[in-house]
Amino acid sequence: MRTAGWTTDELERLGGAEELRVASLRQDGTQRPYVRVWVVRAGEHLYIRSAYGPENPWFRRAMASGSGRVKAAGLEPAVSFERAGDEVMAAVDAAYHAKYDRYGARIVSTVVGPDTWPLTLRVVPRQE
Repeated sequence: MRTAGWTTDELERLGGAEELRVASLRQDGTQRPYVRVWVVRAGEHLYIRSAYGPENPWFRRAMASGSGRVKAAGLEPAVSFERAGDEVMAAVDAAYHAKYDRYGARIVSTVVGPDTWPLTLRVVPRQE
């Protein structure tokens, strides 16, 4: 069954992965190397955030290209990166807390709260 573009299996596997590898596409269409980031599922969507601000290279490249691939749990789908709307930020924060609080408040604070909201990308499946 497909939900918001993802199948239920894809949402569970990618959203349940400890880390997601993210690679954006260059202007010539070639893929950049993968970078590991935390991923959360909120509702029927997957989200990633830049833990180190808007100048984090992977985040800048994902924003500039808007497309790439993600890799985790035996999956490697083509995706689009879209800015997430304010209406999901509380749910995304809660998902990060639920999944990663075991690492401690100092680490989790890099990906939760109003300062991180503009750094939130929705990961959407894309046809190649």
